[in-house]
Amino acid sequence: MTILVTGAAGFIGFHVSTALLRRGERVIGVDNLNDYYDVALKEARLAELRRLPGFAFHRLELAERGALAALLDRHADTDRVVHLAAQAGVRYSLTNPHSYIGANAQGQLEVLEACRSLPRLKHLVFASSSSVYGGNTKLPFSVADRVDTPRSLYAATKKAGELMAYCYAHLYRVPTTGLRFFTVYGPWGRPDMAAWIFTEAILAGRPIQVFNHGDMRRDFTFIDDIVSGVVACLDRPPADSGGEPPYRLYNIGNHRSEELKRFIAVLERALGRKAIVELAPMQPGDVPATYADIAETQRDLGFAPTTPIDQGLPRFVAWYRAYHRL
Repeated sequence: MTILVTGAAGFIGFHVSTALLRRGERVIGVDNLNDYYDVALKEARLAELRRLPGFAFHRLELAERGALAALLDRHADTDRVVHLAAQAGVRYSLTNPHSYIGANAQGQLEVLEACRSLPRLKHLVFASSSSVYGGNTKLPFSVADRVDTPRSLYAATKKAGELMAYCYAHLYRVPTTGLRFFTVYGPWGRPDMAAWIFTEAILAGRPIQVFNHGDMRRDFTFIDDIVSGVVACLDRPPADSGGEPPYRLYNIGNHRSEELKRFIAVLERALGRKAIVELAPMQPGDVPATYADIAETQRDLGFAPTTPIDQGLPRFVAWYRAYHRL
């Protein structure tokens, strides 16, 4: 059987595809290779995937009506789907909102439509985000919490994706699980994320901007822990008893809310250089703290994150230096 991974050239999609291929699965990867960040990084990830047996890639615009369904018509043996493609980034949603509706809402619809027509589908796993918790102040964030106070259009589209998936699980009994990821970092990471931005600036001797005057906390989650959660989830589809929809939601986080100042200090040690810090106000769309309650994820999936930032950030720095030949 075959697994479809959308966003296969992306950060998480690359690592999930790698893990699945290494355990002997066949993977069809799709990605539109857009220029939100350096396409060369996405191409480099694909080059790594193409070295592994069982991988096939299709460049595809997910939001194009019927495009994914047409592809899957040629791969009717696809029995699992990991939908990770999305327009990411809170701040970018303030300047380019239309891209989020296309990628995150229309793209989600196209995946759901394609999945309900797959004759052998066992499980659809899709990426949501900790951003859906928006203005919530109770910590840690639980999947049982209300999430109707988004702070960005990005967050709103990810919540919309959850509602759409629930609807399809109800109407068409598509076994579906949504995963709310918390601040993912690690090798092959995204250039718009803190680990990359800070590393690049510190090595260049440029200042780093620290928002909310440094009063920020994040549940930083290393990519290997994210992948273990995704794969464990994929292997455990929700049962359909004929009553409630076969639909679940989980937090995938490290269950550690780290001060941003400590994150910077660990990064400085890994780089062997001090950061030039510029304190700045809170940015529109941002939130002061995230913290994942993973009790249900541990209970149902056996999820057990093992990588604190003291281990994960040096691993990112080592990869960054190697990738840039520094």
